[in-house]
Amino acid sequence: MSFIHESVIYNIYPLGYCGAPKENDFVQSYRLDKIYDIIDHLKSMSVNAILFNPLFESSRHGYDTIDYKKVDSRLGDNESFKKICKTLHENGIRVMLDGVFNHVGRDFWAFKDIQEKKWDSPYCGWFQNLNFGGNSPYGDPFWYEGWSGHYDLVKLNLKNPDVVNYLLDAVNFWIDEFDIDGLRLDAANVIDFDFFGKLKGLCRSKKPDFWLYGEVVGGDYSRWANDQMLDSVTNYECYKGIYSSHNDHNYFEIAHSLQRQFQNGGIYQNIYTYNFVDNHDVNRIASDLRDKNHLYNVYTMLYTMPGVPSVYYGSEYGIEGRRTRESDYDLRPCLDLNNVPNANYQLCDHISRLGKVRLALEALKYGKFENVNIMNEKLVYKRFTDNQTVFIMFNLTDHEERVGFDSRCNAKLTDVLNGNEVFDCNGWCELPVPAYSTRILVVNDGSFKLNTEAETKTAPIEKQETVKEEEVTLGKYRHFKGGEYEVIGFAKHTESGEKLVIYRSLNNENDVWARPYDMFKETIWHDGKQIKRFMKF
Repeated sequence: MSFIHESVIYNIYPLGYCGAPKENDFVQSYRLDKIYDIIDHLKSMSVNAILFNPLFESSRHGYDTIDYKKVDSRLGDNESFKKICKTLHENGIRVMLDGVFNHVGRDFWAFKDIQEKKWDSPYCGWFQNLNFGGNSPYGDPFWYEGWSGHYDLVKLNLKNPDVVNYLLDAVNFWIDEFDIDGLRLDAANVIDFDFFGKLKGLCRSKKPDFWLYGEVVGGDYSRWANDQMLDSVTNYECYKGIYSSHNDHNYFEIAHSLQRQFQNGGIYQNIYTYNFVDNHDVNRIASDLRDKNHLYNVYTMLYTMPGVPSVYYGSEYGIEGRRTRESDYDLRPCLDLNNVPNANYQLCDHISRLGKVRLALEALKYGKFENVNIMNEKLVYKRFTDNQTVFIMFNLTDHEERVGFDSRCNAKLTDVLNGNEVFDCNGWCELPVPAYSTRILVVNDGSFKLNTEAETKTAPIEKQETVKEEEVTLGKYRHFKGGEYEVIGFAKHTESGEKLVIYRSLNNENDVWARPYDMFKETIWHDGKQIKRFMKF
């Protein structure tokens, strides 16, 4: 089990964030050291993982790599970045990098060798479909394949063992020297599947909880995210569904996607998707929304849906930016995140509270998903585990609405997002939800409270030994939340054939449960540590 279930990610495009020259002048500058100035801001948002888009040496935008083992001179050097990684880890923030392994820039050393030596270069086999039967669009006396028709991005031949070994050696370098915790795989949808398997084997041998996710815009996510390849992918389906369902006042759209992906029988129940509402390739969410009042509901949805939430730098303050046919630089501005012009501090505070709520609630991090009540402008869904149930209510109208749903319980509901307001619930509930607003309701006995104003405290990231998974046998087990149970047998699911553990509560013999065998025996991340879900005693 990866640390990602316990994470809130912050995504930075370093060259833009640092105001680096658009063309690499190769003048050594330590612009990325400005990251030190925002650590307190990140911690106030409960951020405990940061994704840096490309920071390897490149000619222009970062995706045209020159040197895979060197920090871009516009940002710093290897030693300065080591200090950044160490400081982030000391503050409880993991580090993930953008791995651009599908293509390189025209200034990449092996490509330059071919330009110089032509067919005598030993690197002719390093690039996809390179041949000397014609000229390239740049006037080279040879042809090669560019990524998606962009000939400044030279596609690598990932069927060549020398290329694969070269890239794996680079990844090994970043893990050993910088102790990175994960990789985003750029253009994953067009990368050779065999490469992913080899990459995963290397990363897991170095760090068992290393996290790999791929940039995949469409298609069946399970083709890339599975036991043999990547851990996750970018959830572009829900990215689109979130903003368009608010723009069109049609919650049926996003509810359909969430149900299709995550509800019982959903096709991606086993994928912990990377969720986002904007990034360096698409319009800022504040520009995409027709009514900026919907920003609050959008982020509540991002933080409460299955998968891990990621915030793109500056969007917590509601900044705008649109991609044009000519340029996408407006999506990647230089910012002082402690002094953002026209900042929406109310939105930032809302997102900060969401971070605290998410990391405090087991159901939001690990729970299953179920739609409860879907209407055009109102939505209720729930997240739930054996130990906790949370209902999330949405009202996207410009006025207060009473929203009803069947809770299937007789209990108290505590709204942890809005001052721990408590409601009595006996089956059917109908509660007021203010305009452009949400409620996050925890089912409990009335004693549950959550302080979303408290300062976030994060423990340093320490290297840990992997907790060994052991076979489940009959006997008594203690759940990591404290409940005690007895495994009384095993069964097979009638539809899927999946092996199940049958266990009963030691406090109430009438409570008998069934849980997938692999889930029962797995290890999880809890409070920054890797522990067993059930420990035998």
